[in-house]
Amino acid sequence: MRFRPIAATLLASLALLSGSGMAQEASIRKNLADRIPQLKNIDEVSKTAIPGVFEIRANGTDIYYSDAQGNYLIQGTLIDTKARKNLTEERVSKLTAIKFEALPLKDAFTIVRGNGSRKLAVFEDPNCGYCKRFERDLQKVDNVTIYMFLYPILGPESAEKSKAIWCAPDRAKAWQDWMVREQPVPAVAAGSACDSTALTRNVDLGHKHKIEGTPTLIFSNSTRIPGAIDAKQVESALSDAKS
Repeated sequence: MRFRPIAATLLASLALLSGSGMAQEASIRKNLADRIPQLKNIDEVSKTAIPGVFEIRANGTDIYYSDAQGNYLIQGTLIDTKARKNLTEERVSKLTAIKFEALPLKDAFTIVRGNGSRKLAVFEDPNCGYCKRFERDLQKVDNVTIYMFLYPILGPESAEKSKAIWCAPDRAKAWQDWMVREQPVPAVAAGSACDSTALTRNVDLGHKHKIEGTPTLIFSNSTRIPGAIDAKQVESALSDAKS
């Protein structure tokens, strides 16, 4: 019986702390919405390891930091110097991760080499010089199925070339003719009924998951690697994905 007052006091304290946290979140949401229209719809407010500093998540994957009243907003990187970790980068990586099995493979075309046992998805722009270098090196990788997502983000010409490749009778051949052999992309036939809306969906998907450069590779274990890595690095990542 004598423990009841202590328990009641503890519960009251927890309730106050909870109420305080809710009040802080409400203040942050209201003040930021009033002062910064882009933050009108905040997805999540959560505490960080720094007392009095809160993480603000907006637009799905945009990360900011604020004080408890929303009077100050920090746009930048939070680094744990003791653990030597980029906390912002880790958080964004988790938020933008793409599960390989969730990729809309109907919006890609496939290139199969050897027995095709290993799986790799690639987002590329036909006007990307780094992609062309990557494609030439990728010819050395065997026993792989490549799911090629055309990702035209470098301007109107990229969109035109991507549409022409997507609408070609043999997409894989048209792609490799252009990227590896420097042969012209075949023009889309006049009056063609080709449905190229997959390209728009690819761009939307990439923006959602912050694919900001090409090539971007996604392996079967959902590991994501940006940039034109060489064949040896691709082989290593493919091996890791199977283990």
